[in-house]
Amino acid sequence: MEQHRAADALVETLIANGLDTIYGLPGVHNDPLFDAFWQNRNRLRFLHARHEQGGAYMALGAALATGKPQAFAVVPGPGLLNAGAAMLTAYGMNAPVMALVGQIPADQIDRGLGALHEIPDQVGLARHIAKFAARIDAPHEAAPLAATALSHALSGRQRPVMLECAMDVWGRRTPVADPEMAKPLRPPVDPDAVEKLAKILGAAKKPMIVVGGGALDASAEVTALAELLEAPVYSYRRGQGVVDGRHRLYVSMPIGHRLWGECDVVIGIGTRLLMAQNEWGIDDDLKILRIDIDPTEPNRFAKAEAALIADAAEGVRALMERLPKHMIKREKRDEELKGHRAWFAEKIGALEPQLSFVRAIRRALPDDGIFVDEVTQIGFAARLAFPTYAPRTFLSPGYQDNLGWGYGTALGAQAAMPGRAVVSIAGDGGFMYQVQELATAVQHNLPVVVVVFDNGAFGNVKLLQKERFDSHFIACDLKNPDFCTLAESFGAAAFRAKDAGELETSLKKAFALRKPALVHVPCGEMPSPWGFLHMGRARA
Repeated sequence: MEQHRAADALVETLIANGLDTIYGLPGVHNDPLFDAFWQNRNRLRFLHARHEQGGAYMALGAALATGKPQAFAVVPGPGLLNAGAAMLTAYGMNAPVMALVGQIPADQIDRGLGALHEIPDQVGLARHIAKFAARIDAPHEAAPLAATALSHALSGRQRPVMLECAMDVWGRRTPVADPEMAKPLRPPVDPDAVEKLAKILGAAKKPMIVVGGGALDASAEVTALAELLEAPVYSYRRGQGVVDGRHRLYVSMPIGHRLWGECDVVIGIGTRLLMAQNEWGIDDDLKILRIDIDPTEPNRFAKAEAALIADAAEGVRALMERLPKHMIKREKRDEELKGHRAWFAEKIGALEPQLSFVRAIRRALPDDGIFVDEVTQIGFAARLAFPTYAPRTFLSPGYQDNLGWGYGTALGAQAAMPGRAVVSIAGDGGFMYQVQELATAVQHNLPVVVVVFDNGAFGNVKLLQKERFDSHFIACDLKNPDFCTLAESFGAAAFRAKDAGELETSLKKAFALRKPALVHVPCGEMPSPWGFLHMGRARA
């Protein structure tokens, strides 16, 4: 049998399981692994970033845009820690990201000898931000462990995984047979649980559907369920696009808050339902139903009336089969929802200029374009009012909501979806977290357009200090470069827009170039979005 290095066996397994791109940075601990990447350069591309966080965020963006596993490679110790924020975000967003991490020589691990990049118990550390983490101790373990890691990443609630390998083990050889294949597991659909859901939901007078990131691959099914029930559907960040934002039954989150106080049954599909249950309130007159692939989720905050542990698409299909025999007659709710939308349109008008900027981006971005949210005033407004037409076209950082995540994530989404337009929004504070990745965009010809809204401050921090601490401003004002000159120095195109009209024009020009571009939008203080994001009790 032919001899292969551990690195070769791992790479063959990745390729066999559909991975065609790796992100990250090289280093001495991974030299044989990177040689294996080079040996397979006709089947596998490597996109190197300028910082480990950039490479890891790129893998995250590719995973979010495609729904498929993606991998990045970094050195141990500081390399893994630099990538840690992206791993943590992937964990919170249920993204199947694989970290391939080097290690010091095998006989020195965890001995405290001061080897280059040594860190105590690296696998144990990774287990706090990964669903599965293990060490490849011998070359014959590389292929099966890679397949096992991918199986964990894709089974049940998808989450990141990590494999480490000592620098002297990567190059060791062993007889290797065929590449190993991942075997993701899904829970079987329980017909009794389906029947219980169908009875309660079918008898509901005013049902509502709430969707999260776990429903992204169940768009057709959720839309059909909403139409069958005449149930409005709302999402906040992760579930954007599960139901087309133009659909007559889709409503924004603030309208969802209004309806929460009136409905008798709510079914959450692939969502934690935390904001609604915790902030909006629950009582004995409201029945909460859940469809979730994670068996620990339905009763995490409050016990659900009934729950189905299943993949969202499979669960909703099974529910649709049982519902007709339990359905009461319902009238169309178009006029009712029209009234709610009129109320929302009037209320959201207070968020200017954010709303005009959000609308300008939507008009310039093609229907299938990808919008990458960021922790900024425009991002908060977008979560409320950016019409999203399809799943995986609104990428938002979930409950981590970590500043500066957006640009690298957008580059990964662009790499995975080369035919799509991708726009990343950022504040001047957040963009500087990954500004060096402009070089990555230019080097790899990733035509992401980043819009930098520049108010010379960490704007959210400054707003809260103004509202809550009597304008005791500290550590919030920023000294910035000329962003256009900076972008051009990297070889990117640059535009400046002073209002929403100029932003729309600049974006259309930038998308037409099909090269990396930056649009600088100088702006001032903006009105607070918190009244829309935290609306208080809707039920006692």
